[in-house]
Amino acid sequence: MPDYLDILARDALRSIEEGYYETPVKAEPSHLSLREALLRCERAPIISEIKFASPSMGGLRKNCDLRRIARDMEEGGAAGISVLTEPRHFKGRIESVAEVRDQVRVPILMKDIVLSPVQVDAASRVGANAVLLIQALFQRGYCEKDVQSMIEHSRSRGLEVLLEVHTEEEFLSSLKTSADMIGINNRDLRTLKVNLEVTRCVLAKHHTEDRMTVSESGINSPEDVRFLRECGAQAFLVGTAVMKANDIKEKVKELVEAL
Repeated sequence: MPDYLDILARDALRSIEEGYYETPVKAEPSHLSLREALLRCERAPIISEIKFASPSMGGLRKNCDLRRIARDMEEGGAAGISVLTEPRHFKGRIESVAEVRDQVRVPILMKDIVLSPVQVDAASRVGANAVLLIQALFQRGYCEKDVQSMIEHSRSRGLEVLLEVHTEEEFLSSLKTSADMIGINNRDLRTLKVNLEVTRCVLAKHHTEDRMTVSESGINSPEDVRFLRECGAQAFLVGTAVMKANDIKEKVKELVEAL
């Protein structure tokens, strides 16, 4: 079985080389902090993700009214919105970040397979407040800079960093960086399999109070949110369950009210 993370990385390199991230679209800076928004949240801190397709499930939604979806997520109580901009496997568009920025007042995370400062610069231009970096991509040597240098570059562009990990080893490495938030991905990007036990196993051994931890992937219900909170996760990134819901606003509200 092919290692899907390698496929994602190779295709991301192609997108960079073809100039996908050199969009002329710009948005006014908003200077919002995703980390602070999650910390201030009085209910479950949900980052609701906009994505129209995924490698494991194909198309997720027929109604692709991006602006309406973004407003529904905010009105449902999302503390932040993640916009998946990867074009080849998730059908994303880099310009979508600017469109969402025009509709909502909550912080925006640009989520992609980030290998180059070019992508970070694009995130800043189109109005993102934070960018996702993936620890495994640095360890495999796909990225142009080391992880700390990329974090510092992101900061220089006014962006916070959510550093994503999947294993205990990656989590320990992430704590040595100055990333603003650590995301624990319950999905193994090598195989695309999901298991919420990933968050539990990592935090059972290494729970840390001084770093915001976000559990990502496989979250479908209020019960999942409560389980992950008991495991030590402080915030929750939810994509597929929201995008497949008949009523996005009500689905986000249901998750927000889990705590």
